[in-house]
Amino acid sequence: MINKVQLCGVDTSKLPLLSSDEKAELLKKIKQGDKEARTKFINGNLRLVLSVIRRFFNKGENADDLFQIGCIGLIKAIDNFEIEQNVQFSTYAVPMILGEVKRYLRDNNSIRVSRSIRELSYKIAMEKDKYIKENNKEPTVEELAQILGVSKEDIIMSIDAIQVPVSLQEPVNGSNVDNINIEDQISDKKNSDNFWAETITIIEAMKKLSEKEKMIINKRFFEGRTQIEVADEIGISQAQVSRLEKNAISHIKRLYK
Repeated sequence: MINKVQLCGVDTSKLPLLSSDEKAELLKKIKQGDKEARTKFINGNLRLVLSVIRRFFNKGENADDLFQIGCIGLIKAIDNFEIEQNVQFSTYAVPMILGEVKRYLRDNNSIRVSRSIRELSYKIAMEKDKYIKENNKEPTVEELAQILGVSKEDIIMSIDAIQVPVSLQEPVNGSNVDNINIEDQISDKKNSDNFWAETITIIEAMKKLSEKEKMIINKRFFEGRTQIEVADEIGISQAQVSRLEKNAISHIKRLYK
């Protein structure tokens, strides 16, 4: 799906790319009601939509559907963007496109959220965007509760209820650099001494690891530390901790067999 070229009948390999000057000129014309400029600007920003929706391709969703939803977010961004603000259009548009896609995924999720919570979540999103635009910072839960006239608990419940589930195997920050996944940054409280001591074979296999590998395995699975905590403690990068940990586990599995 990632390498799919045709999306909604559009050849994504031939999408146009606008320069900064062209974007600025088209935005001015759009605000004056020029429909031709609006169409050209939309087509010139479809690459932006494509770059945003790529991160959702591994969720099993239809790429054409995601592209259409992303385009809706792009159009909303164009209609609401204020050229007087000293902000790049892409900076403003990406959160709008992301929000539209996440709402689509949430509303089509098998875990259903009640209509009242969903409506409150929409209001929260609108008020949050408005607050950020006026104050250049995100509102607190207390401020949102005061603006909407609801309790803090309702705000928190609505925000939590509309979160899109994330796979533990998803790369950190949507990047494949060093193959660091979300699961690599989570402490595992269940993997204690008792877990490892159950099998003498595994303990014997650990004796064949290097000192640094033994230290990392001990801190990660005996003490339940995250990779970031281990990296800070022994003075190496998280990427190095990730590689050493995976190498050690692979070594243990080979010996265990």
